[in-house]
Amino acid sequence: MKVRKVPQRKCIVCQKMLSKKEMVRVVRTPEGEVELDLSGKKNGRGAYMCGSLESLRRAKKQKSLDRALKVNLSSEVYDKLEEQFALLGEKFAAVECERNHES
Repeated sequence: MKVRKVPQRKCIVCQKMLSKKEMVRVVRTPEGEVELDLSGKKNGRGAYMCGSLESLRRAKKQKSLDRALKVNLSSEVYDKLEEQFALLGEKFAAVECERNHES
């Protein structure tokens, strides 16, 4: 049998290549809303990140999510995303964002 290729994506924060299932997709919908896409199939412009809460905080500080989604995000949107990331904590606990440990 032929071995299937596993789709890889790059984290917008740490630039680490991981499989799609190990990452969280954040999407800007055609209506302009920014939300998590756990299915990976929502319509709109998407960006992939490591699933840690620290990764989201680093994306906010570096404005990497703003650049990837081509939109200026308010602090309320980041707060909403932070709440959603906190709920996902145990699912993505094994995946570490490499740049989180650098200083």
